[in-house]
Amino acid sequence: MSRPVPPTYAHWINGQWHEPAQGHYAIINPATEETVGHAPEATADDVDAAVRAARAAFDGWSRTAPRDRAAVLDRIADAISARAAELVPLLQAETGATARVAAALQLPPAADRFRRYARGAVEPDVIPLAPQPVKASPLAPGGLIGAAAVRRPVGVVGCVTSYNFPLANLAGKVAPALAMGNTVVAKPAPQDPLTCLLLGEIFKEAGLPDGVFNVIAGSGAAAGEALVAHPGVDMISFTGSTAVGKAIASASGRTLKRTLMELGGKGAAIVLPESGGAVLKAAVGAVASTWAFHSGQICTAPTRVLVHRDQYEQVITALAQYAGALTTGDPVDNSTVVGPLISAAQRDRVEAYIAGARAQGARVVTGGERPDLKPGFYVAPTLIADVTPDMTVAQEELFGPVVVAVAYDTEDEAVEIANGTPYGLYDYVFSDDAGRAWALAARLRSGNVGINTVQRHPETPFGGFKESGVGRDGGSFGLHAYSELQSVVWPS
Repeated sequence: MSRPVPPTYAHWINGQWHEPAQGHYAIINPATEETVGHAPEATADDVDAAVRAARAAFDGWSRTAPRDRAAVLDRIADAISARAAELVPLLQAETGATARVAAALQLPPAADRFRRYARGAVEPDVIPLAPQPVKASPLAPGGLIGAAAVRRPVGVVGCVTSYNFPLANLAGKVAPALAMGNTVVAKPAPQDPLTCLLLGEIFKEAGLPDGVFNVIAGSGAAAGEALVAHPGVDMISFTGSTAVGKAIASASGRTLKRTLMELGGKGAAIVLPESGGAVLKAAVGAVASTWAFHSGQICTAPTRVLVHRDQYEQVITALAQYAGALTTGDPVDNSTVVGPLISAAQRDRVEAYIAGARAQGARVVTGGERPDLKPGFYVAPTLIADVTPDMTVAQEELFGPVVVAVAYDTEDEAVEIANGTPYGLYDYVFSDDAGRAWALAARLRSGNVGINTVQRHPETPFGGFKESGVGRDGGSFGLHAYSELQSVVWPS
């Protein structure tokens, strides 16, 4: 029996499929190494067509009544949910996510974000300011002057997203951008753009006007670079590596584009001394989520566990036992917890970090060897102990199922170690004393701090300190991120 021919996809521009002049490239299933489909290869002309479509649609969409924008976003959420049976298998095939992650954490959050920003579209966008008496001047007569600060859409937003959660990540950008009246050109990650390309057709069926949302894809950096450089783009919203973020910031600066960037992380989980019982168990489970949650391909993961020397070996033993109980294998199997990494290149990169840690004198407690699983791009859950803060694995983002353990002697030392990387996205504190954990959080140079949990709150402002990003989104802060403040002044 012959296998079905993998489908070929096109760009979505101005409400219709747009065939690429430069052809297509293959999207590979990380678990089977088979071709899932063929994505379109964007040229500068394709990017220009998408930006021009978004620019032409901006006036009409930005002037659409907020309640009408809200209705469209609600219908988009319903349409995404209604096509779950089609979208979830495709998401799983192109990302390598386990069944649990694909079904619960890939598609549902995307629909939820459109529902959230349907409400956001009708949130007040006017901040009234108290009238002020102003004296006459050569500029104008005096009097009582009234004013308001009003949030206005930025314009055309280029959304460039990462490969780990393609649909949810893009929804987190597009939904608030559309709610505020912006138009969008989306550029998904090269490794898994197929589900995102289907969004154009879904959005049109939900009633989104042509040109308001466009999607282009490409196998390398060229499409993203063309989008960032395009003079018709007013803002770039990017999620991905710090290195690429710096390049985008530099290129955006040439035309003074607004930027929102969520970049890399090197999360520290600080286990404070004498934490015991439920708190210590919670700390172990939280750190182990680095292995269990999408094979460590998440920027907020607690990839460094910082433990007081008196409890260090106890925590190492507990983590090793946890890792040993995790099933690595085919993500389609419901019993699998740890699936493949996105590509052979990423697998090789993570393996090189592990080898480098050995060479620097660290102790690989568990994992560290390639699993006997073929085909697929697998890395075993790996725990590296006896790590010093200056080692490469303690400083750089690996983006794989690897946890490094660092011992400390004092709280001051723990804070110094936690703050001692270029990153500052998400850190964690585990303690029986919530007040002590709260006080320690204030010393962490991190945009987010979890106390005794790795759970997220959907309304918090999300972003990073230092090289982990610029700006904040999430909740109503996402509406702020995709808007400009305009002051309107009048004589009372």
